Amino acid sequence: MSVAPMQAEQAARPAAKKRRRRRPDDLGLPTTVLTYSLLIVGSIIFMAPFAWMVVASFKHLDDIFSYPPTWIPHNPTLSNYRDFWDSQNVARWFFNSAFVTLTIVAAQTVLSAMAAYCFAKRTFPFRDGLFLIGLGTMAIPTAVLLVPQYLVLKHIPMFGGNDVLGNGGHGWLDSYWGLIVPNGFNMFSIFMMRQYMRSIPDELIDAAKVDGAGHFRIFAKVVVPLSKPVIAVTAIFAFNFYWNNFQTPLIIISSPDHYTVPLGLALFVASAAHRTSWDLVMAGSVLATLPVLIAFLVFQRYIVRGIALSGLK
Repeated sequence: MSVAPMQAEQAARPAAKKRRRRRPDDLGLPTTVLTYSLLIVGSIIFMAPFAWMVVASFKHLDDIFSYPPTWIPHNPTLSNYRDFWDSQNVARWFFNSAFVTLTIVAAQTVLSAMAAYCFAKRTFPFRDGLFLIGLGTMAIPTAVLLVPQYLVLKHIPMFGGNDVLGNGGHGWLDSYWGLIVPNGFNMFSIFMMRQYMRSIPDELIDAAKVDGAGHFRIFAKVVVPLSKPVIAVTAIFAFNFYWNNFQTPLIIISSPDHYTVPLGLALFVASAAHRTSWDLVMAGSVLATLPVLIAFLVFQRYIVRGIALSGLK
């Protein structure tokens, strides 16, 4: 073996060591302790309001506003939950929220997945331009659309007492239609799914076409099974948003029979004392948070995987 190759190999070894990336384990003990300390403090700060809400839901009204505040109830009680459930038509609120949210999630998931497949794997005129226009709508503030949306929903023809021209009644206002139909299509879900579907190999779709499959069969049998992580994460995001949505029901809904949980909690005022019953509101807030918390705990692995594979860091 000649000397020149050996010298070249020895000269290359230090360069290779310099190019090696440092792993988090190589940062040293002080840096690791500082990192975990900041993460723990940040977690405590973000969890403190939720923890206080849970603790306050077991307190009497006078104990909630006691000073200094206490994190452990002196006389814990479950009467807040019982009184909250019996005070108003709370069961109807939860039914409305569940029906509206699940319907929106189902419609939005199906329509957004179909649109994302077209933008990712189909070729048609003005495809990229239409997608860019759709992305541009995400930059429009929601408050700007409230008045136009209200007027459109009010003048829906042949609904809510309206005539053919959309006059004379209230249209889709104060109805499930006004909450579900405008939210059945979401550009953010389309964007997430499109980014994920672009990573699906075209060879799989071409093989399905060779076997005689049409676009709907390719979408149902090839694309959807491979896109389960991103479909799950967009569905969870939609469930979280529309379950907690307050602004839209506040504008559209006026009948107590159509109240959702956030709207009912915001208007939860004891008529006798003309003041907010914070002990009942805390109990109701805990109950309203449970569905979202359960959904996150069950599907959290899909959230991490779906976001990572969709190109959003």
